[in-house]
Amino acid sequence: MLIDVHAHLDDEAFDADRDEVIQKIKEAGMVVVNAGSDLKTSEFSVEMAQKYDFIYVCVGVHPHEAAKAPEDYLETLRQMAKYEKVVAMGEIGLDYYYDFCDKDTQKKVFGEQLALAKELDLPVVVHDREAHQDTLKILQESGVKKGLMHCYSGSYELAGEFMKLGFYFSFGGTITFKNAKRPKEIVSKLPLDKILLETDCPYLTPEPYRGKRNDPTKVEIIAQALANLRGISKEEVENTTTANAQRLFKFAKPI
Repeated sequence: MLIDVHAHLDDEAFDADRDEVIQKIKEAGMVVVNAGSDLKTSEFSVEMAQKYDFIYVCVGVHPHEAAKAPEDYLETLRQMAKYEKVVAMGEIGLDYYYDFCDKDTQKKVFGEQLALAKELDLPVVVHDREAHQDTLKILQESGVKKGLMHCYSGSYELAGEFMKLGFYFSFGGTITFKNAKRPKEIVSKLPLDKILLETDCPYLTPEPYRGKRNDPTKVEIIAQALANLRGISKEEVENTTTANAQRLFKFAKPI
């Protein structure tokens, strides 16, 4: 069984045919973890998880949305997290590539959500773009000891620091891109028992479908790409990454 540990099925790109996409996921025998980006998408994700037994969810406020978080957002997240299929706090973190929210606000909201995750004993799913050192520092200070660096883009050396904190790393379509040398190098060197698979759909569609809408069933392409890069079987990739996801997220129903 394959697990897509980071999807955005709530995205408007799926509004026209979401039910059909979800049916294809079911037919593929997959499990999906859908990531919230704000309170609205987190709530939508919870509703999907209530409807489909193969969908789990993480709830949180993305750094792009940090400035828009209402005053009582933490209490809303706390209530959502009581649902057994909420497996992590996320997608949270820092993004210095875009200028959608000032850095101080991003850091504040990131830190607050880390504190909530620690209180609730939940892992975190971290978005880190062009903010590696600040992300590491805040995580080190938070006391959070389990999580996932989603769509990891840092160095191999930095990955070692995140591993000391008990973190895993997920990789998606970028490892199929011709010129994506760093992700390919890192995913080839990291311990396999620290790697998970994701699509980040509808974004980052793997080759040969790059430029088209992504969906969770394409995680199979990513699994094969990882197997090719490491010189192992796709079955080994599937079995190990699924076990890794179970270990991190502790799904209510064992996968």
